[in-house]
Formats: sequence, structure tokens, C-alpha cells
Amino acid sequence: MRTVLVSGASIAGPTVAYWLRHHGFDITVVEKANAPRAGGYPIDIRGTALGVVERMGLLPRLRSAHVDTRKITFLNPDGSVIASARPDVVAGGVDGRDLEVRRGDLTEILYSAIRDDVEFLFDDSIAALDEHAHAVDVTFRSGIRRTFDLVLGADGLHSAVRALVLGPEERFHRYLGYCFAGFTLRNHLGLSHEAVLWNTPGRAAVLYAVGDSDHVHGFLSFTRPEPPFDAFRDPAAQRDLVASVFADDGWEVPRMLTALRDADDLFFDVVSQIHLPRWSSGRAALVGDAAHAPSFLTGQGTSLALVGAYMLAGHLATAPDHATAFAAYENTTRPFVELNQALVTEGNASMLPNTDEALAERNAALRDLTSLPADTDHPAYSALQLPTFTTTT
Repeated sequence: MRTVLVSGASIAGPTVAYWLRHHGFDITVVEKANAPRAGGYPIDIRGTALGVVERMGLLPRLRSAHVDTRKITFLNPDGSVIASARPDVVAGGVDGRDLEVRRGDLTEILYSAIRDDVEFLFDDSIAALDEHAHAVDVTFRSGIRRTFDLVLGADGLHSAVRALVLGPEERFHRYLGYCFAGFTLRNHLGLSHEAVLWNTPGRAAVLYAVGDSDHVHGFLSFTRPEPPFDAFRDPAAQRDLVASVFADDGWEVPRMLTALRDADDLFFDVVSQIHLPRWSSGRAALVGDAAHAPSFLTGQGTSLALVGAYMLAGHLATAPDHATAFAAYENTTRPFVELNQALVTEGNASMLPNTDEALAERNAALRDLTSLPADTDHPAYSALQLPTFTTTT
């Protein structure tokens, strides 16, 4: 039985672990957090990815966890309404088929599907890899050393495995010009099953009510010429940066800045993509955002992670060796990934316009969009047809 170490227990990691275990591999998952991560903003599962969760037998649980956002309302800088529309009209997809679930709910559902069959090492991470002809010696941050046949990096946009096997993130990081801060705050507006998006050129504020709750998800996004690398590991600097950018804005922004100062769940990052010349090196391969982060502007990060994990595991199960499997995984999956990464250039970034002209154009399009027929699946979402992998060993 081949042994595989998977780094990351969010979405791509548990999914590739599930399918590898299904195909008879011995799996260990290492996660730097001390437990599966709860909470988080809602994420979407669409198109081809729906087939992955259906084949895992998870579709009924995910349907039950569907948050059913019913409308998105867009506001002018003065707070007046531009237009309201159903999410599927704005982003594409099919109402009643596509899924929107809390990120923590998806993580928990994936974890529960494999926790009895897969070894988990929480509160640890990979510190070093030493590859030999037939195995990889792994040194963990805790000091433990173990040997595995293969190592898979499913550890996100800022992947440590990617840095170890392919080099520094800066080589592959394509910054899209935006930063964002996410946090929760009191739902004093009484929002229910809806999102409200306020814009002024170069800045956006969002209040997102997942169901009926006393709290909402708040997001503050803004343009910036260069990534604020000095703030990545400094929450105080992140708060100061966001507060300085939005200091003179109206609507609910002052209340959001006050909540930001006290939030214990602040998540700050840049809006970026990862573009790699290859997704593997030797006995290590990458999956999900570690391999090909598309950015949240596409709405496809979770779906690509699910599909990529399924494809990687299937090729490892059916190819004669890992090198052939890694090549087949990339050859069959990369075109699908690149179609979805390109959604940013097809207009998704216009939801965050950075000039007066772009904002006016976006607003005019929104007024027209509300009258368009819904339930139109974007071709990129379903561009890959899932193969059926039958284990030959």
C-alpha cells in the first residue's frame, strides 16, 4: 500500500485524501491548525464540482447546509440602491442546483467523511523534504521525522510545500491589484439571506447575511498598486491599513471599521492568482489553491479544488507510476483551471471598479442584468467532464 502525506485539511486536502483512500492508499493529513477550521465566509460549488461531491455521497448533507442567499443589493456611494438581483443572475450558475455553503460547514463535512480512515496530524506542518529515489523523508515542525512515498501540497495560496519544491511564492504570485479584510460584526440592519455591496471607486464594503443571524460577514476591499507584504503577519498593521484607506467613507463603513478593530476573526489577504510552469516536482505535487489559485473574483476556488483533488487521486490510482500520474493530472486538468482563472479578465473584477467611469459602466450593466433570464451556467464551470477512475492495482 502506497503511503501519501497530504499537507492541508481545508478543502482540497480532505478531498484528495478521501479519493486516495477510496483507491487503497494509506493517507496522513497534516494541518497547522489544531482542529478543522470552523466559520468562514460562504463559498460556492458549481458545475463539474457538483459531480465530485455527488460521487462522494455528500450531496444530501451539502444541500441541507445550503445557505440560500436570495439577493444581492448594490449601493451607490451615498447608500442609495442601484439594483438588486439574485446571486445566480449576477455570477452565473443555476438556482436550485448550485450550492452555497459556509466554508466551515464544507470543511466539517469533508473531515467527517474521512476521519475514521485517515490519520490526521493537527497543530503541525512540514518543515523540510528530502527526496530519495523511492521515497520522501519528511521533517515536521514538531521535530518528528517520517518517510512517505509521495507528498501532496494542498496548503493554499501561500503554500509551504510549493515553496519547498518549486521555490518562493513571488515567482508564481500574480497580484490582481486588490486587498481585502474579512470579519464578523453585529447584524444591526436585520439583513436576512442577502448581501449588500457598497462601492466607491477603488473601494468596496460588503455585509453578507448567511441566513437569519445576529451577526453578518463584513468585507472591506480596496485597490493598491503593490501587495502590502509588510502587513501579512501583523494584524495591527492590517487594521491600520484598512482604517486609513476607508477613513473618510460613509454608509456603514465607520461602523464596520469600529468592528474591525475588535474582531477576533480578522482575515486579511491580497486578491491574487497562482500560475505555475508545472504542478509537480519529483515525488511531490500540488492541488487546489497551492497549484492554481484563481482568486475569489472568479467564485471558483472551491470548485477547482474539489475537481483537481478528484483528478489527482484518480490518476495516481490508475497510472503505472507517480510521474505518469502527475503528468496526466496536469494535462487533463490545467485547461479547465485556466478557463476558470480567465474569468477575472472576462469582467468579474468589474464588481470592484476602481474608476468613476468603470463604476458607472458597472452600474449600468447591473440595471440591465436584473432583467436577464437567470439559470445560465457559465461554460467554464462545467468545461471538464469527470472521468471514472477504476483502480488497477
